[in-house]
Formats: sequence, C-alpha cells, structure tokens
Amino acid sequence: MAVPPLDARDDRDDDAPAPGAPDVAAATDRGARGIGRAIQGVTWVLLYLAVVITPLVVALTADPPPGRSFWLEFSVGLGFVGLSLMGLQFAVVSRFSSVNAPFGLDAVLQYHKAISFTAFAFVLAHPAIIMIRDTAQLELLNPITAPWRARFGLISIVALIALIATSLWRTRFRLSYEAWRVLHGVMAVVIVVTALLHIQQVGYYVSGPWKQTLWIVSSVVLVALLVNIRLITPIRLLRRPWTVHSVRADGSDTYVLTLRPDGHDGLRFLPGQFAWLRIDRNPFSIHENPFSMSSSADRGDHVEFTIGVAGDFTAGLAAVEPGTRAYLDGPYGVFTYERNEGPDFVMIAGGVGIAPVLSMLRTLADRGDRRPCLLLYGAPSWDAVSHRDELERLGGLLDLRVVYVLEEAPDGWEGEQGMIDAGVLDRHLPRAHGRSRFFICGPPPMIAAVEALLEDGGVPREHVDHERFDIL
Repeated sequence: MAVPPLDARDDRDDDAPAPGAPDVAAATDRGARGIGRAIQGVTWVLLYLAVVITPLVVALTADPPPGRSFWLEFSVGLGFVGLSLMGLQFAVVSRFSSVNAPFGLDAVLQYHKAISFTAFAFVLAHPAIIMIRDTAQLELLNPITAPWRARFGLISIVALIALIATSLWRTRFRLSYEAWRVLHGVMAVVIVVTALLHIQQVGYYVSGPWKQTLWIVSSVVLVALLVNIRLITPIRLLRRPWTVHSVRADGSDTYVLTLRPDGHDGLRFLPGQFAWLRIDRNPFSIHENPFSMSSSADRGDHVEFTIGVAGDFTAGLAAVEPGTRAYLDGPYGVFTYERNEGPDFVMIAGGVGIAPVLSMLRTLADRGDRRPCLLLYGAPSWDAVSHRDELERLGGLLDLRVVYVLEEAPDGWEGEQGMIDAGVLDRHLPRAHGRSRFFICGPPPMIAAVEALLEDGGVPREHVDHERFDIL
C-alpha cells in the first residue's frame, strides 16, 4: 500500500494538545484504569490456568492399581485437562463484568470458540491413546456390553462431537439460533456431568476426603454458574424493563430501534459498546441477540440501535409496535475510543458496522470534542447507506470528514467506488496516520482485509481496534 511515510507531518503541531482533547487529569485517570484492567486481566489468566492444572495434580497424586502404564496415566492427565477446559467454558460465557472488563465480551466469546477445539483434542486423546496402546480396549466402545464407567465416557465424547458439529455447521443443519442455543446448552451440561460420572465410576481419582471435596466443590460451582445464567441474570433484568419508543427504516434493509427506560435511570455505557436485546419476550427467554448501541453514551433518556436485516428476528423488526416491552443485558465490549485514545481517529465501517462508530461520533459531538475524525463508510449502494442526514449534521459539529465507498454507485457518482482497498486508504488516510487510532467494524472479511492493508502500510497493530459481527 503506497501510504505516506509515518514520519510525514501534517499541519498540526505535535507538541500542542489535540483540539478538544481531554485534559491531563482525565488522561491520567484513564491510564490508571488501564493499568488496573491489565492487572485484573493477568489475575484472571493465572486463576484460569490454576483451575485447568488442578485436576491434573489430582491425577498425579492418585493411587491407581499397580501395573498401569505411563501412557495410560498420561492419557488420564490429558482427559483431566480437557474436562477442566470444558467446565471453565461455563464461566467464560457467563458474562461476568469483572471477567469481561479486561478483555471485552466479544474477545472472550472468540476465545470460547477457539478453546473448544483444544478441549476436544485433549478429551479425545484420552480414549484414543488407551485404545491404540491396547486394542482389546476397543470393546469399551460397545455401549451394550461396556461397564457404566465406559458408557458415561462414551456419552460425554459423543455429546462433545455433536456440540462442535452443530456449532460449525449450524446453518447446514438448518438450526435456528434459538434452537442451536438450547441444544448447545443441554449438550454442554451432558458433557461435563457424564464426564464427572465417568471419573466417579473409575474411582481411583476421587478417593480420599480432600479429592471428594474438590469434585463436590467443582460440581457446586458448575451448578452456580448455570443458576447465574438462567435465573439470577434474568431476575436482574426483570427489574429494569424498557419500552420500544420507535422503529423506523433507514437505508435499505436497515432499521433504527429506539428504546426508553421504564421506571429506571437507563443504561450507562461507553460509546461503541453493545448489549444483548430481547423484544416482546420475558428475560428468561432464550430469544436474545447482540447489537451495538448507535446512540450517544451521554443521552441517558434513550438507547438507539441500528440493525441490519439478517435473520428471523431482524426481519420482524418492522412489525414491532411502540410500547412493546424489551430487556437489555449489557453493556459489553471494548470497542470504544474511551479505552483507546488517540490524537485523531480513523473509523472504517462496513454496512451496519456504522452503529458503534455512530455512537462514538455522537458522543464526541455531545462532549464538544474536536479531535479530527475520518470515516470511511463502505456500503453496497447509496440507498443502503444509513444515517446520511445524521452524518451530515455531525460534520457540522465535529472535525469530521466522511468518505462513502459504494460497491454499486448511482449515475453521476463522483466519490469512491468498489471496496475499501489500498487505493482508498492511500487517497484518504491522514499523512501522519501512524499516530491515529483506527476503529474497524463490519463483516469479518472486510476487517481482515483492511487490517492486513494497514499492517502493510506500517500502522502499529496496537493502534487498530475492531468489532466483528460473528460473536455468536
């Protein structure tokens, strides 16, 4: 990418504070909070590793019958690690604010996806090693003749295979998100419970008071996590209902949903964050979807979402009547300029990826922040561009330059056409773009392509933040 050199200078004085930039005290406070989040993140990582390793320590201190080989005990150790990783998945997806704060729920859920394959590999290695070393053990795969300890283990592995398969190929199996979510939760419980029963039936690794206590505590924690997800959180949401104020179309296949708090003070969030939304459902319902707020973080009287039509839930937005009850679980996410400050901002949005970007721009305007902002907004067509009037209004309040990039441009279009590629970045990035803070939101292929171009152009990776659409 033929971008200008990073040491090129624009007309701004490097030693002067950016227009509208927060004061030194505010910056110091944010720095202290950042250090606190880093310490918190390291603490959670160390605790996570300790929980993963603890069952392995239990296995090493067990007193199995004599004559058991190294490979047999090694396979048991792998199985324990895999079980620990599976059990911790309940904690990972429980949306605890203290856990998510250092990393962001979107990053935590991405980790949840990735570590599932690691857990599967450890769990599957346990019986695979046993049967490769002793083919007579293949008889344990027969659920009719096998002892119950083997049956429970087999059920756990089959459920794990089914969980991963339905997650990878949900659309191929024609499973709705809601049906998949129920199936996913049920199979996760089956996997962990039958694995614990398998261990209990083997017996060597739960003998002795302290080992029995460990497994009892582990089981209680698992139940507590499920209670928190399915009972405590919905009760908390039940006390903070919202009502639909309006639903309006804005651009082709895009709706703007506005909610108002019902009997409470609303939702405090950082610009760019998201929440899980339920409409016309009680908070115990599984029908919820994550959407980024597009309203200003400083407007407590309402919350606005910009939602693209992409499935059964979003397709029904047009029929939602004002006054309909709604519930919000949030806020979540770290895609916000408040955690990632810079002297100026480059925001790159694709489609409804404009939602969190619009929230940041509106908040900057409400706060009188005049730091330079460049918005590269990609869309299939001019009709698909949402919030055109709002972006024009914000252009009068901010030091904002908006560049529309259309895949299919109307007759007479003189702006950018095609995709947000190297040429577009070359023509529009600030000359001193190495100092800028980049925020990218849109379809995963767009994010990957733009991040690669920025890296090729010398933009430091730590200056680039993104929000993906595929956290489900």
